[in-house]
Amino acid sequence: MFSGIVAAIGQIRSVKPLGQGVRLQVETGDWDLSDVILGDSIACNGVCLTVVEIGVQRLDFDVSAETLSVTVGLAEPGAINLEKALRLQDRLGGHLVTGHVDGVAEVQRFVQIDESHELVIRAPRALAGYIARKGSVTIDGVSLTVNKVEGQDFWMNLIPHTVAVTTLKRLHAGAKVNLEVDLIARYMERMLSWNAEQQQA
Repeated sequence: MFSGIVAAIGQIRSVKPLGQGVRLQVETGDWDLSDVILGDSIACNGVCLTVVEIGVQRLDFDVSAETLSVTVGLAEPGAINLEKALRLQDRLGGHLVTGHVDGVAEVQRFVQIDESHELVIRAPRALAGYIARKGSVTIDGVSLTVNKVEGQDFWMNLIPHTVAVTTLKRLHAGAKVNLEVDLIARYMERMLSWNAEQQQA
């Protein structure tokens, strides 16, 4: 479980094909890895991955073909947002994030307005119903608050700090991003659909 508060920006330096999937080698810069052990979960651009090797300021991850088929940003070198899994005593500064990406969304607009940035994203039709005004979403591993929703499009405001310390600064119209909807919305939808099914049975 994660919070969506990005701790560092890493760099995918190599992508090595495996039988099914790839192995990523990620440079972590000066991010403190002293408490990271083999088998730990790390959110990489919002995707929960397992540490399979630890080097000097480097983490390796195996990514399955299934994960690659439903996410973006993990198949080639580039910058990624990193976050360690939560501990029970950690502050929950963002919202509860599982690291299980629900789908790939598309940026419609990313522009600076005064000191902040406006980000507009179009969700896949199947996920649009999970997004609500003042609700939470995770974009490439970053916890954000939704300000407005119209159909499949939703608007967010990024403060300067968020832009400075995450990879979201690189977004542009047409860019693809990993989207995880709010965990509570997922369970609510399941409960409502289950109850409806039972009433029809």
